[in-house]
Amino acid sequence: MSGFGGDITPRSAVVVGAGVVGLSTAWFLQDRGVHVTVVDRDEVGSGASWGNAGWVSPGLALPLTSPHVLGEGLRGLFDPHAPLSVPARPDPRLWTFLLRFAAHCTTRHRRRALEASLPLLVESLAAYDTLSHEGVDVGDVESPIVAGFSDPRAAAGFRRELALVEAVGVPVSSHHLDRAELHAARPQLSDRIVAGVRVDGQRFLDPARFVDQLAHAVIRRGATIRSRMTVSALRVDRGRVLVRADEGPPIGADVAVLATGAHLGDLARHHGVRLPVRAGRGYSFTVPTDAPVPGPIYLPHARVACTPYRGRLRVAGTMEFRAADRPADATRADAVVASLRDLLTGVRWDERSSPWVGARPVTTDALPLVGATRRPGVYVAGGHGMWGVTLGPVTGRLLAEQITTGKQPPALLPFDPLR
Repeated sequence: MSGFGGDITPRSAVVVGAGVVGLSTAWFLQDRGVHVTVVDRDEVGSGASWGNAGWVSPGLALPLTSPHVLGEGLRGLFDPHAPLSVPARPDPRLWTFLLRFAAHCTTRHRRRALEASLPLLVESLAAYDTLSHEGVDVGDVESPIVAGFSDPRAAAGFRRELALVEAVGVPVSSHHLDRAELHAARPQLSDRIVAGVRVDGQRFLDPARFVDQLAHAVIRRGATIRSRMTVSALRVDRGRVLVRADEGPPIGADVAVLATGAHLGDLARHHGVRLPVRAGRGYSFTVPTDAPVPGPIYLPHARVACTPYRGRLRVAGTMEFRAADRPADATRADAVVASLRDLLTGVRWDERSSPWVGARPVTTDALPLVGATRRPGVYVAGGHGMWGVTLGPVTGRLLAEQITTGKQPPALLPFDPLR
């Protein structure tokens, strides 16, 4: 039966999108007795869930809208090596999006966005623990994240930013590292890095492996996952949601969840979701190192995150506002290497492999879209920007609660897709 009225739990759901957010929603729906079918336009975890840094880091999941982003955006118009890349060409929809995004790049809004995200940040690690305790091979490793700086003043500024996060209520602790402590903690940092900050209580994982294990767990619980299936429309007919694909018959269910990442706006706008979602594309690759990497490294000035990855170092960075499906721009990865050559040592840059570009879903106010649409039985979950891995499981848990009870959890109020 349908759960549209909020008094009857739906018995079936179609989740469109097999990334970390979609699969987490599927798992927590199953935990509440809902039979789930998952569909994806590509393969499981092939989008932004695959090649990211794999940080589960509530202490660093800051909203993208900050005042300094405006300066970086202007630089990105003229400097192809800038961490933030904006194409200097006519594109009315993109520039409308960027102007709305820029309007939110204020200290006041950033604090409000951080306060709105607090319940998700506080519960993010617990959601991972739930998956692990219920048999999902998460593979997360608890490890501090070490941020390195070539200017001690920048390190002090970073600690002030973390103090704001802690003051809002996010459980995070940070410690200053002098040069000796810094290089003992992360020997890959070069002598140009003279100050550091250790952020404790964070985790990291292999994102591709995690999403694969989550998919296997969902299948073991009775779900069907259909890959290479492009959804073209959703229609509600007699209390059922019909999910239509380019090929084959429609899939019917009591409810449907759109969790399609940077493509979320393509379908969601037909169901009353007016806030646009754009692709903020990130690049990554892996490189061998002369010595094992003890844990994650963050280089804020270059906007680069580095993570131990299958015996190598995964390097992830940049934000590029271009079409989600556009081919990778090799110069972006080259720019990441150029920004790091003097900051890291013992890294064999000329042997890099596994190049990847993925589209992070970005909203104009840097808050995700999670909840019900105007169409009964149709929900959305996405727009997490760079923090889909950190916030995916807790998003799935809260949305599953809303779908099966008909009541919006207070933690999801700021992320209402119809705001």
